[in-house]
Amino acid sequence: MKQEFKMNPIGFIRKNETKTWIEITEKFQPGLLNLDKFSHLITIWWIEGRDTKEDRARLQVHPCVDGKREKSPLTGVFACRAPLRPNPIGLTIVKIIKVVDNKIYIDRSDAFNDTPIIDLKPYIPKSDCILNATLPDFMDAIAHPKKAE
Repeated sequence: MKQEFKMNPIGFIRKNETKTWIEITEKFQPGLLNLDKFSHLITIWWIEGRDTKEDRARLQVHPCVDGKREKSPLTGVFACRAPLRPNPIGLTIVKIIKVVDNKIYIDRSDAFNDTPIIDLKPYIPKSDCILNATLPDFMDAIAHPKKAE
């Protein structure tokens, strides 16, 4: 079994003061055909700055929950979304605003500007939405966000 894999970015996250978009490399642009018919997109990206021997070796962290770490218990990296991981891969579901040529304008991304995009997949509610999913108590702030007053 192969122990290493080679990945090449298909594009990059781009951000300015008012917009966020994914700029797809020209050779991959044909893969965008009919993407504009979907409302949401799963983005899979390389977590820039976290590809170090130390970060890849870290298997337990105190996850950031609702902007805080102090109340979260020590947790395995496979049980949270910490950027410290054996393979620094991020995933964000975004809303597609529009697709123009090789640019996919989206509502937001937690990836930084110039982050490499590894892959894109359309969000399909029947298979991507899990009803009655559960989370541990320490993630209540994420499971039940406070309503704006």
